Amino acid sequence: MPVDLFAILCVIATVYAVEETVMDTRTATAELGWIAYPASGWEEVSGYDENLNTIRTYQVCNVFEPSQNNWLLTTFIDRRGAQRVYVEMRFTVRDCSSIPSVPGSCKETFNLYYYETDSVIATTKGTAFWMEAPYLKVDTIAADESFSQVDFGGRLMKVNTEVRSFGPLSHNGFYLAFQDYGACMSLLSVRVFHKKCPSVVQNFAIFPETMTGAESTSLVIARGTCIANSEEVDFPIKLYCNGDGEWMVPIGSCTCKAGFEPDNGNVCRACPQGTFKSTQGPGLCLQCPPNSRSTVEAATICGCRNGYYRGDMDLPEASCTTPSMVPIMHQVSSTMKSFTLSWPQPEQPNGIILDYELRYYEKDHTELNSTMVRSQTNTARVEGLRPGIMYMVQVRARTVAGFGKYSSKQFFQTLTDDEYKSELREQLPLIAGSAAAGVVFLVSLVAISIVCSRKRAYMKETIYSDKLQHCSTGRELSLRPDMSSCPSPMACPTHFSGSPAMKIYIDPFTYEDPNEAVREFAKEIDVSCVKIEEVIGAGEFGEVYKGRLKPSGKRELYVAIKTLKAGYVEKQRRDFLSEASIMGQFDHPNIIRLEGVVTKSRPVMIITEFMENGALDSFLRQNDGQFTVIQLVGMMRGIAAGMKYLAEMNYVHRDLAARNILVNSNLVCKVSDFGLSRYLQDDTSDPIYTSSLGGKIPVRWTAPEAIAYRKFTSASDVWSYGIVMWEVMSFGERPYWDMSNQDVINAIEQDYRLPPPMDCPTALHQLMLDCWQKDRNARPKFTDIVNTLDKMIRNPISLKAVATITAVPSQPLLDRSIPDFTTFTSVEDWLGAIKMGQYRDTFLGSGFTSLPLVAQISSEDLLRIGVTLAGHQKKILSSVQSMRDQMAQSPTSMA
Repeated sequence: MPVDLFAILCVIATVYAVEETVMDTRTATAELGWIAYPASGWEEVSGYDENLNTIRTYQVCNVFEPSQNNWLLTTFIDRRGAQRVYVEMRFTVRDCSSIPSVPGSCKETFNLYYYETDSVIATTKGTAFWMEAPYLKVDTIAADESFSQVDFGGRLMKVNTEVRSFGPLSHNGFYLAFQDYGACMSLLSVRVFHKKCPSVVQNFAIFPETMTGAESTSLVIARGTCIANSEEVDFPIKLYCNGDGEWMVPIGSCTCKAGFEPDNGNVCRACPQGTFKSTQGPGLCLQCPPNSRSTVEAATICGCRNGYYRGDMDLPEASCTTPSMVPIMHQVSSTMKSFTLSWPQPEQPNGIILDYELRYYEKDHTELNSTMVRSQTNTARVEGLRPGIMYMVQVRARTVAGFGKYSSKQFFQTLTDDEYKSELREQLPLIAGSAAAGVVFLVSLVAISIVCSRKRAYMKETIYSDKLQHCSTGRELSLRPDMSSCPSPMACPTHFSGSPAMKIYIDPFTYEDPNEAVREFAKEIDVSCVKIEEVIGAGEFGEVYKGRLKPSGKRELYVAIKTLKAGYVEKQRRDFLSEASIMGQFDHPNIIRLEGVVTKSRPVMIITEFMENGALDSFLRQNDGQFTVIQLVGMMRGIAAGMKYLAEMNYVHRDLAARNILVNSNLVCKVSDFGLSRYLQDDTSDPIYTSSLGGKIPVRWTAPEAIAYRKFTSASDVWSYGIVMWEVMSFGERPYWDMSNQDVINAIEQDYRLPPPMDCPTALHQLMLDCWQKDRNARPKFTDIVNTLDKMIRNPISLKAVATITAVPSQPLLDRSIPDFTTFTSVEDWLGAIKMGQYRDTFLGSGFTSLPLVAQISSEDLLRIGVTLAGHQKKILSSVQSMRDQMAQSPTSMA
């Protein structure tokens, strides 16, 4: 933040400024020894202050003599490094009107001067010194109150106190000079001091005592040092000391290390035994999870007790458990006397799985008749069975920790004799056809290989020379009907009617030299035009900053700056810049705009427009319930328009999700993050993405055909768009809640779909369901989606009908949006489940301390206790009504 902005910021000082006194006559008991000129002017006397304390004062009262010019010079005052000093003067002045026969030259003011020098000056100066010395005037000092007489005790009444400051000072010290030119006054005391900002701890950093600057408006930077057991999180760590000796808003901060928690705001205290803290930050120490313990202070993780384990991917907060249960089994094949089964590995195996144990028995028998089978893999063939019999099967995993629990009971049946013969008859034509097709396939394979090798040889010579000339400049394609100028068949339209070609996306990875794609699609920006201001996030390759771009001859604008961290290899640089090569091809109000790149200096940068409200998912969560349905539909319409543009360019996004939509200050949503092609090549760990066929896929947002077969099309983007709609209408809820990725895949295969979010219009949920059609050809196109949303916006009455949830016990996904209130034990649990946890203290402090009391709450009650946001009122009251319905069905469940 620029320094000049601090002048308008609020002071956050919680302690007073430090005043260091360098001279104070109030404590003097001997003569002060100041120099008076002329001798008949100022006179040093002993007197009493208003509290009858003995003091040394200087007084002058030559009001009956004309042309007074009386000087009083202090002893040398060492400034002690101060750049600006303050002078506090306590004095009394006689009211001229109270003096009989006073001439017109009587004054009620005096002047304050100072004289800077590096050493003590001689005190035997002539008249010239007093008249011509380079004194600098500070101010003319006037009395707020004057007195007209002295009481019988000799006490001076109506004492004035004035403070003046001056600077900047550069010499070793200075003298003060007081000039009287016709007043009857007494200088009771003089105190000289300067101000410091006190030593303070802010944001877990210690800032030293700091001298103020030379001017009253000066800001002096003080660097901070992290307190014990803390470390930097934002650099640099600094405070600004203002001219009044008060600290301004801090910049940067420290935070308590892992294993330490904040105590009283300024101390990082070690976590006691039995607790832990796994990460740095403001969080508190937590009790060790079940089946774990910590035997030392400052633990960052609790070790598992004997016989218990955590999986390699388990978080420190996870409980230690025995091996986890296998979730489900699938039948791969079946014969009259056997069947083959498979199952996914448990998500938390707690170590390497050694093998699996199956037990099975005929459905009409009991577990006493079980047979055991061991398998080294997650598949097993069970043999020696009877034809046409239903078998109960369970499986469990074994690790070094022992056996886990058996899976739930599942039933599988062998084939009857008739079923086996029927299958054999159906397969015979296929077997015969396969034999004949094998010959044709071999011949075709040879022919295809010859054609492809010739094609590659030809394309290597031609496609990189003139990629865009015929595909995106509007040249008529009828001039080159052989398409030899196009990098791939998908890069040019398939008709050659002579009409101008539309702009088609070109994959930058088709270039032999990826730098050529950067030069072709992204503008190089001079680094001197870029100003980095603050970190706003971190990307895959380095930090993301907010900054400013000032192109030559154009207005300055805010931008987001992605940087490539130091120590990169060439492949990382190529992958980093590939996103710019992609973005540079797009020009649409709902697609993030690329401003340019910096490749000729370090760090390498990608510069885009700045979106003030950040990612859509977090923005919605921060503003839960604050937007109308029409506003939400407008956001969805913008996203759909951007995706329609990408689809028309033959670009498939592959990672459409609310986290990859950015929102500006006008609530315009723009599609961003065009880097999933990198994830599909890289198999690093990411909690959002899961491995499938050697790549990374965001399971919760991805169409089933893309998960299973890597079939990414605009239709799979439409599926993802339906999930984004659900995220928008649920204000950033996580799709499929806390279900595992494998559970999500299984649920989708069984035709389960997400239910409508709370208060979601029926028309919008139906559009979501259309996007989630299993057959990708049955899903709407983005053009259709934009048209549908436009109709809703033009006809808001179509959004009045709210979708309802039909309870279907066999479809557990549909039950998630209505919490089971019988499982809650406290008001706090209930508020957390409906994401209204911020009102915990409000409810408890207002007397709503139990669920039966909450069930009686009304809209008037919510207003009375301070829940004023309409969206939050609606969510709470809707949940309360559901609670009442469940309590009515089970009156004793929440008593």
